[in-house]
Amino acid sequence: MISRLYSASLLGVEAVEVEVEVNSTETETPRMVIVGLPDAAVRESAERVRSALSASALPYLFGTHVINLAPADLKKEGPSFDLPIALALTAAGQDHDLTHAEDCLCVGELALDGTLRPIKGALSIALGAKNAGKRRLIVPAANAREAAVVSGIEVYGLENLAETWAFLSGEKALTPEPRRARVVGGKSRRYAVDLDEVKGQHHVKRALEVAAAGGHNLLMVGPPGTGKSMLAKRLPTIMPDLTEEEAIEASCIHSVAGLLDAKHGLISGRPFRAPHHTISDVGLLGGGTNPSPGEISLAHNGVLFLDELPEFRRTTLEVLRQPLEDGTVTISRAAGTLSFRCDVLMISALNPWGCGALLLFVYCCY
Repeated sequence: MISRLYSASLLGVEAVEVEVEVNSTETETPRMVIVGLPDAAVRESAERVRSALSASALPYLFGTHVINLAPADLKKEGPSFDLPIALALTAAGQDHDLTHAEDCLCVGELALDGTLRPIKGALSIALGAKNAGKRRLIVPAANAREAAVVSGIEVYGLENLAETWAFLSGEKALTPEPRRARVVGGKSRRYAVDLDEVKGQHHVKRALEVAAAGGHNLLMVGPPGTGKSMLAKRLPTIMPDLTEEEAIEASCIHSVAGLLDAKHGLISGRPFRAPHHTISDVGLLGGGTNPSPGEISLAHNGVLFLDELPEFRRTTLEVLRQPLEDGTVTISRAAGTLSFRCDVLMISALNPWGCGALLLFVYCCY
């Protein structure tokens, strides 16, 4: 029998719907084949799924299982396909029609005992499921609060594989996760520091206020110990509150990178990123074999602070020019081209030469 379920794959910060098809045939030799451009993590899901099915007491057909992840020309990455593969295998083995699966999208990594582990990009997947016309989304319980920010879709945060099967097969009724209000700005902003704590430094604080109000980049020059880094860290606290759209954009990037705090769902304050001067071009702009956002994208709608500016490699600084102008960084690889938003306010700091007698504060607009 052939069974089908729906999942999603991340392409940059966007989620693309993936159809999980399982064809089970009874044979003497057990075998599981996964096709559809799976990466190593997806191919290894076969062993996790077998163990999770056994631990959850869910029967599946002893034989050959061909698992297709469509569209076949899109590379599938990560362990988030464990859950739909396990559910589709169970449905195929029991010749069971999952009546609640047509309008449902499910993602999740399986532990060997059938427990659902959190995944990256739950917020992007929730937005993608809504755009694909799905009515329900099943995610691990740890990701439920994050995904429930999206309106127009029911989010179910489940703990294990057995509970998920009982829900999809109609044996158990569950209540969706309460929708989380997209509260951003105001009292919900969380910062460990504040510019109000700084005494004196009136001329520098004036420069920071102008930069925050006008979106100007800022260069601070001064001897060590004069408070350049301290002041830069406090700049986000005087920037305008995030709008709802800005909060969702920033949260999606952090979610894909696995940096979003699952307890809060959305980023409420302006991001602040301060990469070390030894950072590589890929670490700053993003990229890699499986392109992921870099520091400049993680600072989207916030502040990118480059301390000890002359210590950065010249090539690293040169590649920043175009993204700072366009507000978008484009990464081209053999598999395709991805774009990440990077609308940032860049703050730089450096020490004067030799004697350290020169103290200048310059702000400039790109």
